[in-house]
Amino acid sequence: MKIGIDCRTILNPEKGERGGVGHYTYQLVRHLLKIDKENQYVLFFDRKIREHKMAKFLQPNSRVKFFPFIQYAKFLPLKYNNYLISAVLESEKLDIFHSPILSLPSSYKGNCVITAHGFARYRGLKYFPKEEFSKAKKIKPLAINQAKKIIAPSKFVQKELLELFDFKKSDISVIHHGLDERFLVRGSEAERKKILDKYKISKKYIFFLGTLEARKNIAGLIETFEFLREELKLDWQLVLAGHRGFGFKNIDNRIKKSKHKKNIILTGYVSGDDLDALFGEAEVYIFPSFYEGFGLSVIEAMAKGAPIITSNTTAFPEIAHNAALLVSPDNSKEMKEALKRILFDEDLKQNLKNKGIKRAKEFSWDKCAKQTLQVYKESL
Repeated sequence: MKIGIDCRTILNPEKGERGGVGHYTYQLVRHLLKIDKENQYVLFFDRKIREHKMAKFLQPNSRVKFFPFIQYAKFLPLKYNNYLISAVLESEKLDIFHSPILSLPSSYKGNCVITAHGFARYRGLKYFPKEEFSKAKKIKPLAINQAKKIIAPSKFVQKELLELFDFKKSDISVIHHGLDERFLVRGSEAERKKILDKYKISKKYIFFLGTLEARKNIAGLIETFEFLREELKLDWQLVLAGHRGFGFKNIDNRIKKSKHKKNIILTGYVSGDDLDALFGEAEVYIFPSFYEGFGLSVIEAMAKGAPIITSNTTAFPEIAHNAALLVSPDNSKEMKEALKRILFDEDLKQNLKNKGIKRAKEFSWDKCAKQTLQVYKESL
């Protein structure tokens, strides 16, 4: 097979991506090239990426191709962008084209596979700008109707697909994301201390990793942290790691109003090398998001032995299984009670750690790549 993959979500091919669609695409391509030496791969990038950064993607059975004139895309009507991209794809005579996002050039007539990561924007949920809802309403149905097969990262996303669109269940494959191998390696105590010092973490702490945006329910997490300090009288810190997203202004205002703002640490974007310490030294990892199609950071926290509190909605029950305490993200009382249980029940805490480490090992990028390759074969 000659397989084309849209890699434009990968912004740093040398180091991979920290999260989101870029991380998925990076890991999928890397592991496809690792396990598959027979098929040919054409990896499509924008010119924004320098050629010398592509080294790890260049194998005997792969090559990189840049979409032309992409720097002018914003000045062109959408249909002309579609024509340009379609022309490039057709010139390659691909057997399969895989888009890791819910978008395809509408004029392209070849076999297509897409990955659907979730439908929060399509549903018009309040956690995103209104213009993203309008765009999703136009683009996503077109891509879904055009695709031969769809990959969903969870049964929850598969269920959404079936509820929202007329697509056969047999043509939707649930393929879980994997766990980066580096999360199975523990750094030394000295290395971990150095990283905690880097972020000015000097006390026991609650950890959160993700985009700081409305969807992640940061306000509920801050309320739980205030409960810990005021009601439980514990002098801890709250460490919020991740870049700023939609709705951050409200989050920032909430932090500024807190009596405990001096103990709330915003790290900004965190490199993967620092996460061993941040996950591994945390007393508890809390991820109370309102909506996730998968929830990658939950399995990363599990791999590092952090006891976890996460939401009982969307994909979390499927991904966390019995290795976390599940709470309603709309109910701050449940989150506080779950935190108390972990803090004052050492057996429960250790049980969650053990189950988490075991559960995390079930997620593998090699497995994800093998299952994706099977989808390619079935789409011919």
